[in-house]
Amino acid sequence: MADKSLAELAGKMKDIDFAVLSTRTENGAIAARPMSNNRDVEFDGDAYFFTCDDSRTVADIGRYPQVGLAYQAKSGMLGMRPFFLTVEGRAALIRDKGQFAAHWTKDLEAWFEQGIDTPGLVLVKVTAERVHYWDGYDEGEIKVSGGREVAEG
Repeated sequence: MADKSLAELAGKMKDIDFAVLSTRTENGAIAARPMSNNRDVEFDGDAYFFTCDDSRTVADIGRYPQVGLAYQAKSGMLGMRPFFLTVEGRAALIRDKGQFAAHWTKDLEAWFEQGIDTPGLVLVKVTAERVHYWDGYDEGEIKVSGGREVAEG
């Protein structure tokens, strides 16, 4: 049983901008790449990332939507313990401009110059099913369904 709640973990994730997204390739291998959540870090069990329709990420998710995310918080001053979090979940590919606008930040224009009108733009939504964390010497797991923690037992 987890000692921390999803809300507590979300607070610890507040300043983490990058996650490593892992997918399964057409040959069954694991492919991983850093993805920026562009400070859209109000983690409630869902995570959002922008990419292009012609990317391996989109092809992999189209074939097999089960994915993994890995986060690491910066270690602070000497003596601070690191924080790690992994998410196992299901990815969905969103091509709706209304959803793009809801998760868009100005910084994204460095990668997508035409904003939400960028041809081939795709929003990847990862819905958590299991969250595992390591907070120094503490560790725990939370099962998630529909953005809510699932009680054990």
